[in-house]
Formats: sequence, C-alpha cells, structure tokens
Amino acid sequence: MLSKSPRLPPFRRAAFATLRSRLLEPRRFINVVAGPRQVGKTTLIRQVVADMQLPVHLVSADDPGLRDRSWLEAQWEVGRTLADANADMNAGTAAVLVLDEVQKIPAWSEAVKRLWDQDTAAGRDVRVVVLDSAPLLVQRGLSESLAGRFEVIRLGHWSFAEMRAAFGWGLERFLFFGGYPGAASLVDDIERWRAYMLDSLIETTLSRDILLLTRVDKPALLRQLFRLGADYSAQIVSYQKLVGQLQDAGNTTTLAHYLELLRAAGLLAGLQKFSGSKVRQRGSSPKLLVLDSGLMSAMAGVGPATARADPDFWGRLVETAVGAHLANTAERDVEVSWWREGDREVDFVLSDRSTVLAIEVASGRRKPSLPGLDAFGRVVESRKLLIGAQGLDLEVALSTPAAQLLGR
Repeated sequence: MLSKSPRLPPFRRAAFATLRSRLLEPRRFINVVAGPRQVGKTTLIRQVVADMQLPVHLVSADDPGLRDRSWLEAQWEVGRTLADANADMNAGTAAVLVLDEVQKIPAWSEAVKRLWDQDTAAGRDVRVVVLDSAPLLVQRGLSESLAGRFEVIRLGHWSFAEMRAAFGWGLERFLFFGGYPGAASLVDDIERWRAYMLDSLIETTLSRDILLLTRVDKPALLRQLFRLGADYSAQIVSYQKLVGQLQDAGNTTTLAHYLELLRAAGLLAGLQKFSGSKVRQRGSSPKLLVLDSGLMSAMAGVGPATARADPDFWGRLVETAVGAHLANTAERDVEVSWWREGDREVDFVLSDRSTVLAIEVASGRRKPSLPGLDAFGRVVESRKLLIGAQGLDLEVALSTPAAQLLGR
C-alpha cells in the first residue's frame, strides 16, 4: 500500500508558475532550481508535480554511501521506466526525475549529459529537475559539461510579502525572524528557533554546502568571518580591520574569496563601493550584509523584546532586511553597492547599465543621510529614494523587487 503524500503548504511562490510552465512545454532543457537551503526548493517541485499529475521520482544524493555514477544511472532508469509506463497507459509520455544534491556525485555533470543525450536521441520524455543548494559547484558542472542544455530558476530567501501571505506575519516579526519558512512554526519558542537556525541551517550550510564541496584551506577562518559578518551586518568594514579581528586571517584575497563562497551559499555578502569602475569596486572595503535578517538575530542570541529595545541593533536589523531584500531580488544585471565620501554616505546603490538609484534607509538608529543623497547626486546622475520616515513605507519597500524599485 502506498503511503500518503505529505500535506503540502497551500502557499505557492512565484516560481511555481515558472517551473510548471517549463515542465509542461515539450522537453527542451534540464531545469535547475537554485537557491539557499531551507527556502522551499523541494516543496516547490512537489507542488508542481502534484498539480500536473505527472509521475515523479525524487531522489537525493545526500547519503555519502550513494555518491557514484552507478547510483545516478539507476535513478535515471527509474525515471525512464515511469515515462514508459505512462505511455503504455495512454496518459502521456512524460515523467519527471528530480535530482537533489546531485553535485555530491563525482563527475555528475558528465553522467547527466550522457544520460540526457541518450534520452534525446531515443525520443524518451524524461523531464529532469536539478535542485541546487551549492551554486558554485553546480554552476561549474553546468558550464563545463551541460552548456546549452539547462535553464536556471533562482529561488531566493522569502520576502516580507511572502511570509505575510503564507504565515500572516507582521513587519516586526519578519524583521527579527527573517524569511525561512521551515523555521516559522518555531518562533514562539525562541531558544528552539535559534537552535534550528544555528544547527540545521547555518552549520549545515557551512559544513555541507561549502566546506565539504569546495576547497577551503582555513575552515575556522570561514566560520569566524561569517560570525563577524553577522555582528557587523549593514556596516562598512575595511579588509585591514577584518584581518586584525580574525585569527589566522591571511591576506585580503583569501577573505574576499570566502565572502564570495558565503554569498553563493545565501549567508553573507560583502557589498562593494559604487564608483562606476569595476576595478575600484573590487578593491574597496566591503559593506558586510547577512542575506536574511533572521541570520543576524540568531547569531546575536537575543530575543525579540531585547532586540526591539536596542535602537542600534534594531536599526541595523532594519538596514540588513532592506539590503538583503535588494541583494536577494536583484536580477543578474543589477548591482547592489554602497557609497561614501568623507562623512557623506548612501546606504545602498542600485544600478544597471542605464539607471542609478541611491537609497537611504531611515532605520531609527541615526538620522537618514539626506546630505549623502545630495552629495552622491552631484557625483553621479541618479534618482533618489528614502525608505521609512517620510519616504517609501518600509512594508512596501520590502515587498517590491529591486528591479521594480529601479524602474524596470
């Protein structure tokens, strides 16, 4: 007797319609659903295949004993069998094969290429979805072996609008707890929520998505850098200061590389200074920014009431939430940076090839730097946006994608 499928959340993210439409198209590409841990990639594919009523085989290569090509070939054969059986019942010819954590199989991309091309030649309709929580490693495999055979659907952290729609959250709850749906049921028990964030999310991402799969010569330094980034989130910190505060920090090139790894895993970004010159951007001091405000709260070890009573902490939490929202929703050709000259500063700068938008966040921990917006406008032709206070409402800003704020 078949077991009942788990009850799926009724809320559907925008990517649901995208993935569903692509799987309903004639078989063309491998679909790669890419995003950090615990943002709903598996739930998304389950929702889509349940709605489509297609046979599906969903497997994970997370078990260390299963990481070889023979295992991958065996799972692929199940997908082929389902497709053939579906055709025999005159119910269509397609089946869906979902591969989670496939990057843990050595030379996985070459094997996927061979199996995919075999099905293409045979006219077999196995529609493949790869779930990706290790973007750097998966992207390397895609570019090396699967060029021209895949499309990517990026699934980021949940926005305020999504958490409000799915769980009924208000603004303050979202600012503190962030956009992780798996942790939403734990927020009334702050210690349990924090343990989940630290152990199941942060440590698992560090150990399994970065350290296990990517060469990192100084694992302790990577962890220190993330902790420091959470402490200094929404603040500009020079590489020299980072080197001074981190044990065995090595050189700034190592720190910049580790920031790239942490950003790819959806944990921490080092935003660069806007200057109109890519060379100068890369050499600037980074503005550290955790990519979900819940990461900052979890690492701080304080409760919501304590956080709300501390104007400096709460102000940085607000700025972090805005910056994370911009970074998470920015399309590939949209840059998120910051700017400062002397004592004039702009919190965030959104830019593409034709438009520059200077953003100041009225977070409450300090007066908004309107002179900073004016000074920036004298240097760069740009639009100006104030979020909070007498500017754009914070709830609206956190519900509006970066490209839309940019006017696209």
